[in-house]
Amino acid sequence: MALFTKLYRSPSIVRPHYLFHRLRCMSNVPENTVYGGPKPQNPNQRVTLTHLKQKHKKGEPISVVTAYDYPSAVHLDTAGIDICLVGDSAAMVVHGYDTTLPISLEEMLVHCRAVARGAKRPLLVGDLPFGTYESSNNQAVDTAVRVLKEGGMDAIKLEGGSPSRITAAKAIVEAGIAVMGHVGLTPQAISVLGGFRPQGKNISSAIKVVETAVALQEAGCFSVVLECVPAPVAAAATSSLRIPTIGIGAGPFCSGQVLVYHDLLGMMQHPHHAKVTPKFCKQYARVGDVINKALLEYKEDVSNGSFPCPAYSPYKISAADINGFVNELQKLGLDKAASSAAAAAEKIKAAELFDVGSPAND
Repeated sequence: MALFTKLYRSPSIVRPHYLFHRLRCMSNVPENTVYGGPKPQNPNQRVTLTHLKQKHKKGEPISVVTAYDYPSAVHLDTAGIDICLVGDSAAMVVHGYDTTLPISLEEMLVHCRAVARGAKRPLLVGDLPFGTYESSNNQAVDTAVRVLKEGGMDAIKLEGGSPSRITAAKAIVEAGIAVMGHVGLTPQAISVLGGFRPQGKNISSAIKVVETAVALQEAGCFSVVLECVPAPVAAAATSSLRIPTIGIGAGPFCSGQVLVYHDLLGMMQHPHHAKVTPKFCKQYARVGDVINKALLEYKEDVSNGSFPCPAYSPYKISAADINGFVNELQKLGLDKAASSAAAAAEKIKAAELFDVGSPAND
């Protein structure tokens, strides 16, 4: 309370009611206060690392969806998804690039903030984009801090295939930030992987997947994503860890699964999106077909003049005010505008009478 009293008295600081509003919009503000003692989780509260540990201990699968904006975050929140990952795959899915490499930290922060405003229940995890954590541990920590402070995330994810990235993960954890690791196909490393290629398909590669996952656990990661690896390799990694594994194209033996929002909903059938939609993704709907149908109907209604009808022209002006408006226009020498206004009023009146008397409204 003393802090907010001090802030209130400072002329250069926004008022407490605004601060409280902002705090409610930031997912990474703890729900439980230090002085209240721990409170039990329930389905209506925000998912925390403690909640995930409990699910993992009980063997309950963890649901994860990658999303990038406010509307999709609201949908995830409503569905009760455990984790929302704001992935750098936004570069491909939202921005239309062929890889994840071009997206910047500033662009990722925009996506993170939008998601944080929409998803109040899931644990929010933001990707560190390529080029923002490889140079040094200091750079990695600084970037991670921004993702939490400016992006409103609860944790970060980084691709950990090399010793330097594992070291970066450790430094971020030691800075007090929760880290999700990522092994197998690591899209940011396509330059050395030779493209989007599955990993763990031979003995040495499979061992590397398991060893890297274990190394990320020892670095302090709370979970590890296993992407595009054979199911037996994912099973071996999962059984080797004390933390949850989240599979994406890694078979059914992981602690949880993740898919991209747009992919699982079948949002787009455009050739480019089809090119970047992975073959392991199950489409639970073909929302893109519904969207296309709606847009075509809208275009047709606009073209033939049936939209907007009176029902969608809700703002009225009285007949007396119309007459006064027309007279004022004529005084200003705007005779054409006056005629247009008068004619429009007559057409609207006739359309409303027709609409009231139509069989559909009887």
